[in-house]
Amino acid sequence: GVDEHVWKHTRRPGDPSSMVTVLVDLTPLVDGRGPARLIDMRPGRSAEVLRTWLNERDPGFRQRVEVVTMDGFAGYATAVDHALPAATKVMVPFHVVHLAAEKLTGCRQRLQRETTGRRGRKDDPLYKHRRHLMTRTNYLTDR
Repeated sequence: GVDEHVWKHTRRPGDPSSMVTVLVDLTPLVDGRGPARLIDMRPGRSAEVLRTWLNERDPGFRQRVEVVTMDGFAGYATAVDHALPAATKVMVPFHVVHLAAEKLTGCRQRLQRETTGRRGRKDDPLYKHRRHLMTRTNYLTDR
């Protein structure tokens, strides 16, 4: 799996130098043999960072990679396309849910502005029920 991480304690969030590319072997988790295994962490978040790391591996390693999980960053997808053309790219479920939640929030905010002409206030139905929209169904009550 490929993901990014921000070192919030050392640099400002959003500062490119605060990002690292995290590489994890998920094979033991998928096979049921144990937890995922951290392989490496590289400074930066770019296609070049991942492409360089992949090209440093021997061809046998690259041929054994069948699936690459990642966030929605297009740079990672580009690097995988170049270095691992036979691998299947899969978006990490957390990032899929996060993306869907962002779209739902944007829709709710747009509807709020269109119907009232302003941002939501605590007693507005769309604003008041925003948490319910983001709650898993098994945590919802009849109310």
